[in-house]
Amino acid sequence: MKEIIEKLKNKVIVSCQATPNEPFHEEKCFTAMLKTVLSGGAGGFRVAGTRDVKIVKSVSDLPVIGISKIEPLPADWKDMVYITATYDDAVKIAKAGADIIALDGTARKRPKETLSEILERIHKELNLPVMADISTIDEGLMCESLGTDIISTTLSGYTTETADKNNGEPDFELLEKLVKFTKCPIILEGRIWSPEHVSRAFELGAHCVVIGSAITRPAVITQRFVKAVKL
Repeated sequence: MKEIIEKLKNKVIVSCQATPNEPFHEEKCFTAMLKTVLSGGAGGFRVAGTRDVKIVKSVSDLPVIGISKIEPLPADWKDMVYITATYDDAVKIAKAGADIIALDGTARKRPKETLSEILERIHKELNLPVMADISTIDEGLMCESLGTDIISTTLSGYTTETADKNNGEPDFELLEKLVKFTKCPIILEGRIWSPEHVSRAFELGAHCVVIGSAITRPAVITQRFVKAVKL
């Protein structure tokens, strides 16, 4: 497990995800996106669903962080667990070839097993490392105590408790606290929009960074520029 985590160190991991209503969701388009990101020097991938894990494995031998995700998200998504919510979800992603299983590590109510139970089963039965997506330092400490292998700031700003944090910026404060108070490798993920954000993350002790929308979501990137137009 440690070997695959070490391969992520000081790398830019690209989250390649597209919902069914997006053009990039088409298999040939998704494959083209992966190959393009590879040519730019990506150090690994984070993808959602068994199809996309298999596609990544067909074009690259880089580490793959796999998740399952509820699509479309319901209106109350900030109050629910929607990333790899059950052990059965983790099994499907593992069988598709994921090297690391990422799951919701928040304190929100889970639909089936407890977080502790899922972590234990992934380790014992799937023999894979687990990345916990969290939103607060307390959740990070909880996940470390339960035996998670990696902690990521992924859900900061995406839960009801943290919805108003950081005004669209990465949660560097949470990153600093996690680096200081835990011994797990820490990933900065969420609202990373510039090379300067990446540089700061590594200066603060991030193991690696995960970038999604700023690289792989042209519609979101376009909207950011359009909103800047003031006539």
